[in-house]
Amino acid sequence: MALPKIKDYSMPTKKDLPTNRVDYWEVDANRSALLIHDMQTYFINAFEKGPLIETLLSNIQKLKEVCRSLGIPVYYTGQPGEQSLENRALLQDFWGSGLPADPKQEAIVSALTPEEGDVQLTKWRYSAFQRSDFLERLQKQGRDQLIITGVYAHIGCQTTAVDAFMYDIQSFFVGDALADFSLEHHVHSLNYVATRCGHTLTTDDCMQQLQSDSGTKTKNAIKADIAAFLDEQPESILNDENLLDRGLDSIRLMALSEQWNREGYQLTFAELAESPSVDAWSELLQESQRDS
Repeated sequence: MALPKIKDYSMPTKKDLPTNRVDYWEVDANRSALLIHDMQTYFINAFEKGPLIETLLSNIQKLKEVCRSLGIPVYYTGQPGEQSLENRALLQDFWGSGLPADPKQEAIVSALTPEEGDVQLTKWRYSAFQRSDFLERLQKQGRDQLIITGVYAHIGCQTTAVDAFMYDIQSFFVGDALADFSLEHHVHSLNYVATRCGHTLTTDDCMQQLQSDSGTKTKNAIKADIAAFLDEQPESILNDENLLDRGLDSIRLMALSEQWNREGYQLTFAELAESPSVDAWSELLQESQRDS
């Protein structure tokens, strides 16, 4: 019932990530919080030393640095050692007694030591939301997005993503900032989250979205606006297709132009009609913002 010894495996890269069922979610620095899940010495010691853990630690470090620089709340979970049978409950049946009463084993790994202002939640069950005030904290801070990193992907990380979905919180499952019992478990978890409750992405893409100018409308946001006029799903719209052929007629195009002008962009109907694609409109919107 103890933790297995985990062999090193290759961390999934961008090409390995599944297709997201909802592909237009994007991380927003004003809405998100970072969760560093169970990165305790006890759990990390189960892994062979190798590139997997090196990459895991490096990517979480990078994400945390960006989040702290942007004022994004950083949360940790950590399980207490020597839990009573009452507290351990059904976990005892599946995993035995858990962490020993050893501060070194309970501690977050030194590379990710919590800093002033970070919050560490006591972890009692698979999900970070269970038997904690995590939800209340997020709601109080106005955060409805959760960036999930840590171990183990198919257990606590995935369960937390499912719970977040139940609480109307968008989960962003950072595929190369997670680790698991095996590559098979890791990939299975990515597929589940991508198709059932959240959005998978890489560390680099997550940081890019967080650091993007919050006033710049992204291509996914452009697609969402277009889809509303066409009564279609945003993910069905291609970046380079001719949107007039798609059905965005002059009346809809005028209405879209007026909507974006109300949002602070200075674009004319003629400019949109001349180059009717997501790629072209993205450039126009960025130029409009630079000129304003």
